[in-house]
Amino acid sequence: MPHPRTHLQPGTAPAIGDPDWQEWSTAWTRHIPVLTGRTDLTVTVAPGAGGGAPACFYPDTGRIEVDATHIGTPDVANPRRAGHKRLVPTAYGLLVHEAAHAAHSRWRTPPGTPPVVAAAAEVLEESRIEYRQRSRRRGDRRWLRHTVTALISTDDAPVDDAWHAGHLAGLLLARVDARIITAKDIKGVRAAVTAVLGRKRLLQLRDVWRQAHTVEDSDADSMLDLAWRWCRILGIHPHLQPNPPQPDPGMFAGQLAQALTDYLAHTVGLTPAAYRARQISTKFSAPAAWTRRDPTDAERGAARHLAARLRRARTYQPEPDTRPSLIPPGRLRTRHAITAQAQIAAGAIPTATPWQRRATLAPPKPALHLGVIVDVSFSMHPYAAPMSSAGWILAHAARSSDAVAATVAFGSDVTLLVGPRQRPTHVQDMHTSGGSSTFGDAVKLADELLHLRQPGRLRMLAVVSDGDLDDIPAAQRLVSTLHRAGCPVLWLRPADLDGHTFTDTSTVLVADPVQAIDYIADAAVTALERA
Repeated sequence: MPHPRTHLQPGTAPAIGDPDWQEWSTAWTRHIPVLTGRTDLTVTVAPGAGGGAPACFYPDTGRIEVDATHIGTPDVANPRRAGHKRLVPTAYGLLVHEAAHAAHSRWRTPPGTPPVVAAAAEVLEESRIEYRQRSRRRGDRRWLRHTVTALISTDDAPVDDAWHAGHLAGLLLARVDARIITAKDIKGVRAAVTAVLGRKRLLQLRDVWRQAHTVEDSDADSMLDLAWRWCRILGIHPHLQPNPPQPDPGMFAGQLAQALTDYLAHTVGLTPAAYRARQISTKFSAPAAWTRRDPTDAERGAARHLAARLRRARTYQPEPDTRPSLIPPGRLRTRHAITAQAQIAAGAIPTATPWQRRATLAPPKPALHLGVIVDVSFSMHPYAAPMSSAGWILAHAARSSDAVAATVAFGSDVTLLVGPRQRPTHVQDMHTSGGSSTFGDAVKLADELLHLRQPGRLRMLAVVSDGDLDDIPAAQRLVSTLHRAGCPVLWLRPADLDGHTFTDTSTVLVADPVQAIDYIADAAVTALERA
């Protein structure tokens, strides 16, 4: 979610209008006095409205904006009819939420307030105004519940630290005491927040937000006093640390993000895996300028060859073993023979295996989880075409050899080229442009898709980049975290480009871009042989 302050906007901004949505704007403007008790408000419904958030309120101009994306199309319902809200519950819930701000956010942050204190006060304001709205109009709780999935996202819990745990508690746990959602709804979130903060600090924060629910609508002093107390509980000294703590880009998301994902998935009726898959497909899809083509005969042959190598690597150095058998030859296992005779006598198909024979079997090996991250900044242009082919080849070879592979591109944005267990029918050709500011996001995505930090798996990460990244210290922390977790990192650097060499990696200088595919394939085969 955008921070709460982005949907409670001070000052003025040009109004956004769309003739196709004028009927909705007019109908909701006529309806807003019912929700707020105010007659000086206007409502604008349009695509892109909301000031960067799903909805927002401009107190200086008395204008509420709702992003029409949460409605769909103008003809989905008739906004003049009372029953239309059941067809667009999320959008109507956003309207109710902003109406609660219009009716009850009557205080302003005084100039000179440390930003971290203002941020804490604004988090407390979220549940306070919903509590006030529900107390005044009990039926609005039904619609406010629908806003949670629109106003909160997994970006609210990027790391497991005290500030973000408190932020999540203020957004969700406080809404339980506001009687908007139930304790059962956020059981997992409460457990994760408690694990980060500890029970004592969480109880102290709860006392703060419960006091905030009793503060009058225009009492800025009380809200700021509670915000100062909130910061002290979390160990933040606003005079020494005036700005809200920012997540460390060198840290992976943890249990807060997982608990929040589970909650959001439950609210929309999906499994956590399906919910996250839908988010990933929306957020990390390929740019429109990237074209698709049919694979060449050479690419098909390379995929078959690599699949055969991976299968041979899984059966490398066969070992003597025994296996059960229904028929001789072999050693008779008396107990199983008696069981088989009993099954036959009972008229059932025998499932017991009376014989045990010697055999030479391949040792059991775990499935290889291989992540490939490709730099698509402008300097990496010669590698775009070969690595586009590599993504297709690795995906098909993995599906044919009990492996899991995913290819992620990073530049100014992150793109999921090929997801795990996919078998693409076309090759997605990557285009290079811009910088390489999103390496950290690409690593975190690969870790989420392939569980690279999870022990007990055979996993490997290959990075194709010159190492000229925007935040090298953060990138190094991510790489070192994977290394300590037992995930080897193969870094392929172009030999003709200057760049940074990272520690805790196996760095190889690549003279020919096509060789990068061979290096990745050889490393995957070696990892399987040594497993």
